[in-house]
Amino acid sequence: MRSRTVRTLAVVLGLAPAAVAWKRADDSILSLRPGSRVWIEGTSTVRAFRCTADSVEARVVSTGRDAVSAVMAGAKAVLSAELRVPAARLECRNGTMNAHMLKALKAAEHPDITFTVSSYELGKRGDAAEGSATGELTLGGVRKTITVVGAVTARPDGALRIVGTHELRMTEFGLKPPSLMMGTMKVRELVVVGFDLLLQDAVDGIAASAR
Repeated sequence: MRSRTVRTLAVVLGLAPAAVAWKRADDSILSLRPGSRVWIEGTSTVRAFRCTADSVEARVVSTGRDAVSAVMAGAKAVLSAELRVPAARLECRNGTMNAHMLKALKAAEHPDITFTVSSYELGKRGDAAEGSATGELTLGGVRKTITVVGAVTARPDGALRIVGTHELRMTEFGLKPPSLMMGTMKVRELVVVGFDLLLQDAVDGIAASAR
């Protein structure tokens, strides 16, 4: 699947209040590196499961070409950002579970899962930063405001690593948890969305993706 242009991403990056719609001439792009991951974990009446996205797309517009260093210094260096996961690219390591999860997420009608941030709080502790980001998660065509907590570190290779998890109930988004094997295996509504993202400074670009 080809990457599309998207407008906003950030979990615990420095994000200016209210997403900025246009990229200025002196703005830059942060690229999403291969190895970035997003996943959904949960439990059922039979066993635990984990569905990992083998495709993650993002657009992150920063205030300059050294945004990684600026973020780690505590600056609000990101102007706009969005994370997008094609629901069809979630892999649960079980063909039947894949099909039931796609149906539960209403992927045919709403193929993308997106997270867009509107405000944040960021704190700096030594070589790491931590904080929270509030924004809109769109899942199964339903949009809700959530607050995500995460941690940010700078890797030796210059990449910015953002790691965190967020619990949510599928029913909050009008989704019915999957039921398999004639109803003997029922997925519980509480799931955990996890992310491990690697961003690097880039001079230019439209969208970034990791597979």
